[in-house]
Amino acid sequence: MISQRIGFIGGGQMGQALARGFLQSGLTAGEQLAVCDPSAAAVEQFQSQAPGAVVCADKAELAARSEVIVLAVKPQYMPQVLKELAALPTEDCLVMSIAAGVTLAVLEKDSGAQRVIRVMPNTPCLVGQGAAGFAKGSGATAADGQLVQQLLESVGIAFELPETLLDAVTGLSGSGPAFVYAMIEALSDGGVRMGLPRHVAAQLAAQTVAGAAAMVLETGEHPAVLKDRVASPGGTTIAGLQTLEDYRVRAGLIASVQSATLRSQELGRS
Repeated sequence: MISQRIGFIGGGQMGQALARGFLQSGLTAGEQLAVCDPSAAAVEQFQSQAPGAVVCADKAELAARSEVIVLAVKPQYMPQVLKELAALPTEDCLVMSIAAGVTLAVLEKDSGAQRVIRVMPNTPCLVGQGAAGFAKGSGATAADGQLVQQLLESVGIAFELPETLLDAVTGLSGSGPAFVYAMIEALSDGGVRMGLPRHVAAQLAAQTVAGAAAMVLETGEHPAVLKDRVASPGGTTIAGLQTLEDYRVRAGLIASVQSATLRSQELGRS
C-alpha cells in the first residue's frame, strides 16, 4: 500500500476507473482518495466505485489534503482548471494529467506545479485492462515516475516514454480500442453471414479477440509466430489470411494508427 493521498479533479469515468483500480489492487484505502466535481451525479458515481472517498467542496480543499492531484477533466476544461490550480499551493504536490493533447509545457506553465506527469490512458482501464503511456515533466523525479507506473499498472500496463511518443500512444492504444471494436463487429457480421445466430457470433468474435490477445501477452511470442501456428498448409486459416491481404486489412490498420497519431499531434498544436 502507498502512503500518498490522491485527489481527483473530475469524477468522470476515467477518474472512477483509476480510483477503483487503486482500491481493488490494495494500493490505497478509500479514505486516501478524494474527488472534486461540480456534477453531483459524477461525485455519487465516483463514491460508488471508490467507497470511502472524500468529497471536497472545491479545488482548494482537495489540494490541501492531497500529495497527488489527478487532472481527470476533458481537454476543453483544462485552461480553467489550470488557472484555478495555479492560485493554490501545489509546491509539494505531484500533478498527473490524463487529458489528451495537453502538453507538459502547458501543464507546467499554466498550473504552477513543479512536478507534473502527463498520462495517456485508454478506456479498457474501466475493466482493469488498460494500456497507457506516460511522460515526466522537467521537475518530476524518478520516484514520481515509479509511483505513476505503480498506479497505472493497477488498471493494466504502462510504459514511461518521451513525450514526443505520447501521440503515437494515443494513435495506437488510445484510439485502438475503437479499431478492435470495428474488427469484432466485422467478425461477428461474418459469422451471421454464414448462418450463426447474432448473439452467438458476437460472443465468439469477442472471445476470439480476447483469447488471441491473451496468447500474445502471456506467451511473449511474436504475433506472426502465433499466426503461423494456426495456419495449416492448404487449410481454412491461410485461405482467410489471403483474403485479408487481398483487402489490405493490415495496411488499413497501420494507416489508421498513423492517422490517429497525426490527428493527436494536430490537436496538441491547437
